Amino acid sequence: MTTNNIKRLIVSAVLGAGFITMAGAQEWVPSRYGADDRIGAANNLSEEIVLQAAKLITTGKVYSLGVETAEDSPAYGTRNFSIDIIASGANVPVGTDAVTSNDERVTTSFGIGSQIDGLGHLGIGNQYYNGLTTAQIVADGGLVELGTHTIPPIVTRGVLLNMAKHLGVDMVSEGTAFNRVDIEAAAGAQGIDIRSGDVVLFHTGWMQLLGTDNQRFISVQPGVGVEGAEYLADLGVVAIGADTPALEVIPFENPQRVFAVHQTLLAKKGVYILESMNTAELAADGVQEFMFVLGQPKFKGAVQTVINPIAIR
Repeated sequence: MTTNNIKRLIVSAVLGAGFITMAGAQEWVPSRYGADDRIGAANNLSEEIVLQAAKLITTGKVYSLGVETAEDSPAYGTRNFSIDIIASGANVPVGTDAVTSNDERVTTSFGIGSQIDGLGHLGIGNQYYNGLTTAQIVADGGLVELGTHTIPPIVTRGVLLNMAKHLGVDMVSEGTAFNRVDIEAAAGAQGIDIRSGDVVLFHTGWMQLLGTDNQRFISVQPGVGVEGAEYLADLGVVAIGADTPALEVIPFENPQRVFAVHQTLLAKKGVYILESMNTAELAADGVQEFMFVLGQPKFKGAVQTVINPIAIR
């Protein structure tokens, strides 16, 4: 499936969603965290969980989970990134110390590179987390509800499920879905018990394609299936991520259900999605659990935003 085909599917799904009535949302509204909640599974974070995560630090090694965002970064649809430098050095230096400087001007989509999807990103029939409608959350100046600037800092236990190792391959094949039986088997093999408040990351080896075959990297991928997403969300995890650009399996399990995992996690369950996570170094070092730290940029009203989470072992 090409990027353009995916884009067309999204447009078709959005147009079709306009015919879904409010009654269709009642199965997943209100949220398990209450009708007035706006932060979803982040409610499962606590000071106790932070202290427990800190005990996982045994070596002090720090891992950057973000990838560089550049003008040639693969991206869905019309998303893009460009940067220009405004250099004072081209002018006369200022003052007795001959001060010169550089500033930048950036034009970008936040949904490019390593990113977090907020709860206002994907909905079902123009309804989003806790049944909030497009009219309620969208304004000219950004999201007035569910913006990523409202996500609290995420400091918790991170878990890496090495699906490539579990399946005995260097890179998991496109279209491979991770559902409950697969997740339980991989976690069991690693001796990992997934708990409420965790951030769960999947390593598939897919990022080997980044910079070598960007078209394939962005168009198809292994990933979480709908049942797998429901299973992890019901365990109380705060966020789910992978070393793939969309987290969920593509081609989709059901071609008629476009980005159903996104809808399940964001709209129905209030679980955040982490995309294009650089898990290679963690996997190479055999890291299975770690302290996960993320304080996302507070761009008010953003739907998603570029991030560089940190894993500390």
